[in-house]
Amino acid sequence: MMGDEAEKEEFYLRYYVGHKGKFGHEFLEFEFRPDGKLRYANNSNYKNDTMIRKEVFLTPAVLKECRRIVADSEIMREDDKNWPEPDRVGRQELEIVMGNEHISFTTSKIGSLMDVQTSADPEGLRIFYYLVQVTNIPYYLLFNLIWMN
Repeated sequence: MMGDEAEKEEFYLRYYVGHKGKFGHEFLEFEFRPDGKLRYANNSNYKNDTMIRKEVFLTPAVLKECRRIVADSEIMREDDKNWPEPDRVGRQELEIVMGNEHISFTTSKIGSLMDVQTSADPEGLRIFYYLVQVTNIPYYLLFNLIWMN
């Protein structure tokens, strides 16, 4: 789909990574909402830190680029049935809505590309791994903007 038509399609993305451990439930979560809002939450109880929650609105151009990255990754064709199950180390969740398609993935935390390569579905998990790395870019931008002010 091209141009204005693709831009009018619903687009939603939510990513969560977390675990329950010595310091309680620690996690990072962000979502791109159809209205352009980027929501971010980071909960770490290390040294009694408190939860950080931030919201910003993204420009249509940024949302369009996010949508393009997701579409180009072809993640919507993947299936997580052969991916590692969440475990004591943690879990990752990725939920995406693009137009009429809705998909949700759940897997364990991935420490490195070696974890990807030794999995039962290295091709599919590699797509997930790299897409998560790319979608974390707005988080890093947001984090830097927050701490600059």
